[in-house]
Amino acid sequence: MEPHNPFVAARFLLSVAALPQLPAPDRPEIAFAGRSNAGKSSALNTITNKKALARVSKTPGRTQLLNFFEQDNARLVDLPGYGYAKVPEPTRRQWGKLVGGYIETRESLVGVVIIMDIRHPLTDYDLQMLEWTQAYRRRVHVLLTKADKLAFGAAKNQLLAVQKALSELENVEASAQLFSSHKRTGCEEARKTLSGWIEDASEGSASPEENATRPE
Repeated sequence: MEPHNPFVAARFLLSVAALPQLPAPDRPEIAFAGRSNAGKSSALNTITNKKALARVSKTPGRTQLLNFFEQDNARLVDLPGYGYAKVPEPTRRQWGKLVGGYIETRESLVGVVIIMDIRHPLTDYDLQMLEWTQAYRRRVHVLLTKADKLAFGAAKNQLLAVQKALSELENVEASAQLFSSHKRTGCEEARKTLSGWIEDASEGSASPEENATRPE
């Protein structure tokens, strides 16, 4: 039997096209970011154990909204995918304004999960996202998705390379793990990390923003 899933109660709340539309910051939020086609929606569905919570689009780069999923003690936020070449330049600028503004100013944001295809990690867009999280001292956890596509040794080497890159970042608490939605590899590890962020923010000793920015 699968262990209790702390995210099984997550349900769709709303979609946001501009920062003034954000819901009240009344509970911890964890954002999911990643390159289009890296498996972000699939990772969200696997973590929550809901096949259709986050819509898996056949057209990468199609979704340009912040999608909020809510449960009693937290929210999961699906950020628009980035790095898709066919997205028009005005849309890219809007993406940067919306996502960058959210990461910079959202007081209830306690961490960012960055989804990277294990076969193509640390793209220029991934590095830009890491720079944003570093600038605003947001916690980061990287899911190296599609880990089942590589042999164990190759997957482990990719993980070590990403962990080394993260260790060189200043002013950010960052970690990484292997993940596969298809094989459900790393699912419990991911849930444990995210639950820890929520518990830290809910302790009451500091605001969500302070929890996101405090050093280890």
